[in-house]
Amino acid sequence: GFNNKLKLITRRSYGFRTQTAYETALYHNLGSLPQLEFAHKFA
Repeated sequence: GFNNKLKLITRRSYGFRTQTAYETALYHNLGSLPQLEFAHKFA
């Protein structure tokens, strides 16, 4: 299960511009980190 999640995130991350963005996506998806709150709420 873990390897399949990693492959899925890798496939979805082709549009990311930096390696840091890819690593952040991995941490958020595999580490169950909370999402950041936005300063403004959008409609």
